[in-house]
Amino acid sequence: MVEKPALTIGTRGSPLALAQAQETRDRLLRAHQGLREDQIAIRVIKTTGDQIQDRALAEAGGKGLFTKEIEDALLSGEIDLAVHSMKDMPTKLPDGLIMAAYLPREDVRDVLLATQPMSLAEIPHGATVGTASLRRKAFLLARRPDLTVVNFRGNVQTRLRKLEDGVVAATFLALAGLNRLKIAPPGMRVLQIDEMLPAVAQGAIGIESREHDTRVLDYLKALDDAPTRMRVETERAMLAVLDGSCRTPIAALAELDGIGMRLRGAIARPDGSELIEIERRGPVRDGVTMGADAGAELKRRIGPDFFKD
Repeated sequence: MVEKPALTIGTRGSPLALAQAQETRDRLLRAHQGLREDQIAIRVIKTTGDQIQDRALAEAGGKGLFTKEIEDALLSGEIDLAVHSMKDMPTKLPDGLIMAAYLPREDVRDVLLATQPMSLAEIPHGATVGTASLRRKAFLLARRPDLTVVNFRGNVQTRLRKLEDGVVAATFLALAGLNRLKIAPPGMRVLQIDEMLPAVAQGAIGIESREHDTRVLDYLKALDDAPTRMRVETERAMLAVLDGSCRTPIAALAELDGIGMRLRGAIARPDGSELIEIERRGPVRDGVTMGADAGAELKRRIGPDFFKD
């Protein structure tokens, strides 16, 4: 008889998603000496978002496109835990599911990729830049309205290949993904936070499980990184108030500085013609309240007609 796995991890099938699932498995093995590698299975689940390659995700329904099928498998008991890039997660989870653990956060910054390293200011005038992120598009156009920005879908390897083929002059990736894949393209330049504020929860891996599955929760308890949880929950509290989705260019970054928390947030008009920024500082314990308050102020400042173009 084949022994049933003690834990089955659900994940998307991209190289980055698999690397994140493997990191989760490795951390479980280190945290629980009684577990063997062959007792933890990784199951690839194809999501609607993976199947849509011909248009922007905002046109097809937003962030939940990368999570629905995986969460359905979790709710049905086909898998025991799901590994997600937190920046892809809707702010509201299905009933019965929780974020049981967050792995230590990677570098949150974005990377500008071209045939040779260049800054945002050095992108040739009128050039075409590719990105599937409305945040990156809006924040880039706020600085460089002369550029043309086109939808640019695909995993990391696909985007790098399109760049080499000259489909676009430049594109963006998250540094966290490149680090996890151990890739450092020769034409990359890391953008500082002041140049481009990252997406909410960028660089964070979250592990989702059933709310009352005490067996699985006991396994995951040892993996939860408290600083990452505080930061991500603060940023997502801001996003939740703004009802953010793939249709909304929103950015946020919460940082712990030893004496408290600093939250920076921003929202932009999709064409980059208007960009509103906000900052909050306060005790770490008030992070979620601070995030919600920042979201409420941004909502007041943008007004009801902000996205009516």
